[in-house]
Amino acid sequence: MQVGQSDDVKQAIRLQAEAAGFQSVGFGPAAMGGREQGRLEAFVANGQNGDMTWMAEHLDRRRSPKGLWPDVRSVIVLAMNYAPGEDPMAMLDQPDLANISCYARNRDYHDLIKKRLKQVARWIVGQYGGDVKVFVDTAPVMEKPLAALSGIGWQGKHTNLVSRDFGSWLFLGEIYTTLELAPDDAEGDHCGGCRRCLDICPTKAFPTPYTLDATRCISYLTIEHKGPIPLEFRKAMGNRIYGCDDCLAVCPWNKFAKPTQENWFLPRESVQGATLATYLGLDDATFRASFSGSPVKRIGRDRFLRNVLIAAGNSGSQELLPAVTALLDDPNTIVRGAAVWALSQLSMKEFQRLKAERMGSESDPVVLSEWALA
Repeated sequence: MQVGQSDDVKQAIRLQAEAAGFQSVGFGPAAMGGREQGRLEAFVANGQNGDMTWMAEHLDRRRSPKGLWPDVRSVIVLAMNYAPGEDPMAMLDQPDLANISCYARNRDYHDLIKKRLKQVARWIVGQYGGDVKVFVDTAPVMEKPLAALSGIGWQGKHTNLVSRDFGSWLFLGEIYTTLELAPDDAEGDHCGGCRRCLDICPTKAFPTPYTLDATRCISYLTIEHKGPIPLEFRKAMGNRIYGCDDCLAVCPWNKFAKPTQENWFLPRESVQGATLATYLGLDDATFRASFSGSPVKRIGRDRFLRNVLIAAGNSGSQELLPAVTALLDDPNTIVRGAAVWALSQLSMKEFQRLKAERMGSESDPVVLSEWALA
């Protein structure tokens, strides 16, 4: 549906989006540039998507907005600021604490953003007609390139979106519409010669600027990866038990970001400053209760305990030995294997003693391989 090139229409949509709680709004074309498509295809072809098989399975739908919905004429990208009020890397120097990525320290942003996207989308249809679809990043949508094309920011060397006004701290959502709206000017790249985000990465997950190997990324390893954490990355994880903010946190453009005022994103007291000891004793019920409404809940108790055990092994804290040893008998293979590694890091003497006792009775190859590592 044609609504012309009226700036008044776009301004009205912007005002409605801001009233709904979005801090930035951009209008983009229902198309993707060749460079962006090429990066996506190389990412999948090189296996840098790891366990994220849906990236390959939905490649055709992800290449362009029209691949997902042929009727789309325009893409409205909306962004919400979640900048932390404290140094997101401060807890990395306190190895007994459980460091959770800033975006996951309270409620799941998907739920809030989708609700507000629908609110804006209903208003657009009521005012101007047409059809709409709304997306938060669970759908096969190239949201960061779309945000760059709509003028909200640019993809930095860490592949994440960077904004002049909000730095690296923006959640994104999209409204696909059959209305024809004039696109805003795309945002140029303002990274210059800076490479702080590349150099800070603990696992060297950026083979080149603007290229991410997700299989080396701590966010991927702690959230998407389903198996044991590869040995080469365990020390580098430190106390990061869900996600990693390092490449975002060091971006110089963050100096313009103001801490979020959205209660949904402010850290829960129970999460902010929680110790590893707090989490090592979680069973499934207490895990679910502790992270009700949180994105952390999506990975499940077993993967979460795997991450906590790696952090425990890195902590050097002898006080964690009893809790780690208890998890050697956990029903889950991945948890047991991580407990073996954590034990080897905290007490080689105890590791060797228990190894002699248990190797003969252990049948799971994952756990056996952990006992054999040291």
